[in-house]
Amino acid sequence: MVTVRLVLGIASMKNRPLFHLDVDNAFLQGDLQEDIYMQVPQGFSNHHDKSLVCKFHKSLYGLKEASRAWNTKLTNALLPNGFFQSPADHSFFYKRNHNQIMLLLVYVDDLVITGSDSMLIAETKALLHSNFKLKDLGSLKYFLGFEVARSSKGICLCQRKYALELVADYGLAAGKPASIPLNPQFKFTTMDFDKAFPTTSASHQQGLPLDDHTVYQKLVGKLLYLCLTRPDITFAVHLLSQFMHNPKDSHLHAALRFVRYVKGSPGLGLLFPAHGSFHLQAFCDFDWASCLMTRKLITGFCIFLGHSLISWKSKRQATVSKSSSEAEYRAMASTICELIWLIQLLQDLGFFPQLPIPLGCDNKSALHIASNPIFHERTKHIDIDCHIVRNKLKDGLVQPVHVPTKDQPVDLFTTAVPSTLHPHLLSKLGVLELYHPPT
Repeated sequence: MVTVRLVLGIASMKNRPLFHLDVDNAFLQGDLQEDIYMQVPQGFSNHHDKSLVCKFHKSLYGLKEASRAWNTKLTNALLPNGFFQSPADHSFFYKRNHNQIMLLLVYVDDLVITGSDSMLIAETKALLHSNFKLKDLGSLKYFLGFEVARSSKGICLCQRKYALELVADYGLAAGKPASIPLNPQFKFTTMDFDKAFPTTSASHQQGLPLDDHTVYQKLVGKLLYLCLTRPDITFAVHLLSQFMHNPKDSHLHAALRFVRYVKGSPGLGLLFPAHGSFHLQAFCDFDWASCLMTRKLITGFCIFLGHSLISWKSKRQATVSKSSSEAEYRAMASTICELIWLIQLLQDLGFFPQLPIPLGCDNKSALHIASNPIFHERTKHIDIDCHIVRNKLKDGLVQPVHVPTKDQPVDLFTTAVPSTLHPHLLSKLGVLELYHPPT
């Protein structure tokens, strides 16, 4: 999805057309390289004869080899005709002809085409039609459940239809909308932790185990898909997904509140502005020892191409940090790894970002650790892979800069923010409600 958002952002700023193609029965078009047999299905004569089997000539849906066979078939059709497969993302193909470029994104049987030359686009469509049976769906409007709207201001990506169906499925269409996804005062734990460390704090949400775990698991699974275009809910879903195997009624109530928040703004989505630069800018932050059960930190980052938000993440780290400086330093390291990958992808697209890339964080101590080559008591215990921050700073890839805490947009990915701060951070991320624009 990062690649999809990147291509949409570039197409918006370069004013390039976007086309959508759908391959009919994509998996059936793959060629199997192995001999695969199956039992004779019921309904055929002599199907009780155990000596009879059926041999596959095509890769049927549900077969483990089906997706690989289809990908091989498509790759073999594109590469001999001047296309290159990006090593940064194998589902992305590109073709250059002098100063013109042609881009093709693949997601199973859905293909998105864009480019700087109409003749290259027409040739690519003709090539695909000659090799596969497919439908030309015209301009990109609906892709993988995402609604794509385009105007002179840019491209907007949202999941309004999916959000409204989610609200209706859980009977909350008439419910009161919530202003924020999670209450910042509440802390969630497992039932085992409650027994080991009982508390009377009102902010500590105790509860009883659910009789049917699948209700909670299905709801969180649906919310996870909504995160692909809704960075405002990433942290909340990340937190709720930690209790999938032992949910309590308090977790379910929090998830249902989450659905009421979605009801208040079902059309909220990402805007890729039509005007902007191709400079990368990154922000990172952390929430130190916030998990009551493990005391592990949560790191988050977001990366912009111009004013377009293309990548973000909220993740609980595997280690316990001894200080807030170390926690921020680890967040910087994970952000730099994502930047390295994005630079490789942009170079395949024909863009070379201006270096160094500003990396904003709100911890001055972490900035000093990154720029100080001397190992001392506060840094010698940090894993050696985290010192990629120092290496890339020295190479001129990034330039860490201080960002005031009140202007740190990554707070949405590391903690539950209050309702007074939530709209401000959403505006900084470039998230808007397409169907109810601000006045």
